[in-house]
Amino acid sequence: MTALLEVNDVTKRFGGLTAVKNATFKLEKGEFTGILGPNGAGKTTLFNLLTGFMQPTSGSVTFNGAPLRGLAPYKVVNSGMARTFQLCRPFVGMNLLENVLVACMSPRAHQDHDKEERARHLLEQVGLGGRGVEPVETLPYGDLRRLEIARALATRPDLLLLDEPFAGLGSSEIEPLAHLIKKLHREENLTILLIEHKLREFMALVSRVIVMNFGEIIAVGPPEEIVKNPKVIEAYIGKTEDADASA
Repeated sequence: MTALLEVNDVTKRFGGLTAVKNATFKLEKGEFTGILGPNGAGKTTLFNLLTGFMQPTSGSVTFNGAPLRGLAPYKVVNSGMARTFQLCRPFVGMNLLENVLVACMSPRAHQDHDKEERARHLLEQVGLGGRGVEPVETLPYGDLRRLEIARALATRPDLLLLDEPFAGLGSSEIEPLAHLIKKLHREENLTILLIEHKLREFMALVSRVIVMNFGEIIAVGPPEEIVKNPKVIEAYIGKTEDADASA
């Protein structure tokens, strides 16, 4: 069985800095996988390489059996991959419904003959039902996160990439959003790749974890194994002898 996404030996250099080094992994259809790592580990750079916002220095990315190298971001979306961003990027000057309607124009959404009905359904699905006429500028940050997800879903993706969806949210907002993401994975038959720093919610959502540090993948496995992995522990808290020496 061919993997939905295959990342083979992908490297990205910026001058003398190697941001991602020899990244290799696969995603099977229906998986919920997370990418974990300290700040600066290369996680968002890897997302940018997958979605066409950056091109790799070397290596290859194959999605749905087709190579992605050289494709512009909109062509990656048209191939069936959608993403959200660390910082929300709504279309200002538009209301919520219009923001989702723009995404409904994706070629993959051609079967949605009534675009407005589809957009209203998506707003309802992410908990923003009945609020389509609200200007996007008035939306609280937690609701902007939900709008981002609705716009990504409007393109009818096979793979959804979520870049820190809980960033900037209070504890009362995180749990309902985590529940929504879990529900979407189950009901929409989505494959999801998640970056997140909120470890409790992260580990509760994903079935497999890819750990990065200094641009390299240092561990891959289920959450219960990852939390015990010595390389992962070292990446987050340092070597035991270093800690003892500073005590």
